[in-house]
Amino acid sequence: MKILIRGAGDLATGIASRLYGAGHTILMTEIETPLTVRRTVALSRAVYAGSAQVEDMKGILAEDQASAEKVLSEGDIAVMVDPEAVCRKWYHPDVIVDAILAKKNLGTEITDAPFVIGVGPGFTAGEDCNCVVETKRGHTLGNIIWRGSAIPNTGVPGNVAGYTIERLIRASADGRIEPKAEIGDYVEKGQVVALTGGVPVYAQMSGVVRGMLQEGASVWKNLKIGDIDARAEVSHCYTVSDKARAIGGGVLEAVASFERMYGRYAIVILAAGAGTRFGGNKLNAFVKNRPLYAHMLDKASAFGGFPAYIVTGDEKIAEDARTQGIGVLWNREPEMGISHSLKIGLNGVLDRNPELNGVLFSVCDQPGLTVTTIQKIFNTGARHPGRIVCAGNGVKTGNPVLWDKNYFPDLMQLSGDEGGRQIIGKYREKLIVVQAEPEELKDIDRREDLSEEG
Repeated sequence: MKILIRGAGDLATGIASRLYGAGHTILMTEIETPLTVRRTVALSRAVYAGSAQVEDMKGILAEDQASAEKVLSEGDIAVMVDPEAVCRKWYHPDVIVDAILAKKNLGTEITDAPFVIGVGPGFTAGEDCNCVVETKRGHTLGNIIWRGSAIPNTGVPGNVAGYTIERLIRASADGRIEPKAEIGDYVEKGQVVALTGGVPVYAQMSGVVRGMLQEGASVWKNLKIGDIDARAEVSHCYTVSDKARAIGGGVLEAVASFERMYGRYAIVILAAGAGTRFGGNKLNAFVKNRPLYAHMLDKASAFGGFPAYIVTGDEKIAEDARTQGIGVLWNREPEMGISHSLKIGLNGVLDRNPELNGVLFSVCDQPGLTVTTIQKIFNTGARHPGRIVCAGNGVKTGNPVLWDKNYFPDLMQLSGDEGGRQIIGKYREKLIVVQAEPEELKDIDRREDLSEEG
C-alpha cells in the first residue's frame, strides 16, 4: 500500500522501518529545518543532507511530485519538505501515519485518507484518526488504541538505565548550536558538549552522546538539543531504537488489520423510512444543531477504505451524501417496508462491488453511535469470517449490523417490514455482539426523543 508518514524523526523512521520491511511504499514529510536529536537514525537528515541511510532504508529528498515518484519507483523512501502534507492530494495514500509527535494534533483529520493513524498524545481514536498508537515507555508501549487517546505527555523523559531528566542535553541560550561532542562520543558529567548562542552546555551525566542536533541549527533556551545514554553502547547511536521498533510494530499491526479489510466491506445507510411513529420526516429534524441524517454521513466518511452508499428518497439527503463521497441508491417506495430498502442497498452495492466479504447496514437515526464502535464491528467481522456482527449492550442487540456474504441470500428473501432480526434469530449461534454504550444504541423514533438528545 501507499503510506504517507507525517514526520521523519527517529521514531517516525522506526515506523518507516517496520512498514518498509513489510513491503509498503513510503513517502515522508518534514519541516524545513528538522530538529531531530537522534539524526543518525532519522530519515529527516535527508532534508539538509540530500539523502540519509538508516539500516537498510535510504531516504532521498524530493523537491516535487515528479522527483518523489521517481524515488518511490526505485524502491527508496521519498522525503519532502511539506509541513502541511499537501502532497497527499496527488499521492492519494491508502494510509496516513501522523508521527510528528508534537503532543497535539497539528491538523490531521480522519478523512485525510482511507485509514489514519495518530502516534502518541494529542489524537483521539474515532474522532481525528481511526486508531492511536501508544508512545510512552512501559507495559503499553506500541499498543493500538481503538477508543480514546494515548497517555498524556508528562514532560519527564522515559527511564533509560536509571536516568530520566539527566539524559537530556538542553540549550543554554537562544542562538545557533555549535556541537563540541559528536554522536558516539563518550562524555563525562560536567563536560562541555555544545555551545548555544555562544553559551556552554554541560553534560548532566556520563555516557555516550546518542543524539545531537546538526551544527548551525537555530535553537532556543531549554530546547532539547541532544541526549546521553548511560548504557554506552555506541552501536545504539546508529540503529533504530527498541522504543521506535515497538511503536513501529504497533503501526504495522494496525496497517495490516486495515489491509485485510480494505475494499472488502461496504457500508449501506438506510434513510428511506416514512417516519410514521415520528409523524413526519424525522431525518431532517435537528439534533445537536444538525439534521439527524448528517450524523451518520459523518461517521461513514471516517471509513474511506470502504465504499459507502445511502438508500433514500430525499433529494437533500442525497445531495449532502454525494458531497461526502457517499453513493446514492434511490428508494421511491418507502411504504414497501424496511426489506425493500435492504434489498435496494444490497443489490446496489453488489452491482458495483461484486467481490465484497460483507456489508454493514446502519440506520440513520442513532446520533449517539460512535466511529469507534463501527470500527470495532469491522475489526471483529474481519477476524471472524462467516459471522454476523452487531452493536449491542449486554444481551440487547441493535444496529449497525455487519452481514457476512454468506447471509446475502437470506437478506434477499426478506419481505415487507421484516428486517434482519429474524435472520439473526435463525443463526443465533453465528452472532457476535460488540458491546456499545446504551446511548449509542438509542434511536430517534418519536418527537419527544429529540428533547433528550438536545
